[in-house]
Amino acid sequence: MWSGPRNISTTLMRSWESRGDTFVTDEPFYAYYLLSTGRDHPGKEEVIASQETDWRLVADWLTDSPQNEYSVWYQKHMAQHFLPEMEKEWTSGLINCFLIREPREVLLSYTAKRGNVSLPEIGYCQQLELFEYEKEITGKIPPVLDSRDVLDHPKRMLSLFCERVGVDFSERMLSWPAGRRETDGVWAKHWYDRVEKSIGYLPYKKKTVDLPDELLPLCKEATEYYEVLKANRLKLD
Repeated sequence: MWSGPRNISTTLMRSWESRGDTFVTDEPFYAYYLLSTGRDHPGKEEVIASQETDWRLVADWLTDSPQNEYSVWYQKHMAQHFLPEMEKEWTSGLINCFLIREPREVLLSYTAKRGNVSLPEIGYCQQLELFEYEKEITGKIPPVLDSRDVLDHPKRMLSLFCERVGVDFSERMLSWPAGRRETDGVWAKHWYDRVEKSIGYLPYKKKTVDLPDELLPLCKEATEYYEVLKANRLKLD
């Protein structure tokens, strides 16, 4: 699952881990991303020390069989971690799916946590690149979930998504115990405070704050990518 930042990506990872038949992996390219870009994220050195930093070795691991005899391997990826020097061919060994969110809301949330922001940091261009590649090699429209659809209709959208990827839906995907998981990355203490308090999906709540003028050009650019992905999203009948 390729997502941008400030989405429901960790919540969705909780859903899949709650099934009982699914092994989950949390942002396996994060250390590589931080080491390669030099970006100053909270807990940077701890993150780098916690993971393999050679993207090729990470990709080899990710395209192996599900771990510990689980039948499903859910990989939570941040699209912004897919840097230009990375090859795309290894992704053909996966079912590549995409989680999107309206750019205005992403930017409002992201800039509340971080200062300056650029298009590559919010992942829309990488998502569309990977979407087009998956479409080309499979001849099919890859599964795309819009976070608002999931929050408005969690059971129906997750059922539709499971059907699309060939996995039986489980009611266990709709709730989970509060708290941190061993499968969470070491960065959880910096980013997962709300998710750790959650026990299920919360209803969508529209952000009413205006986007600062200086972010409007970036929002417009990101929206062009988002609209292409949104047009291909899974929809309820």
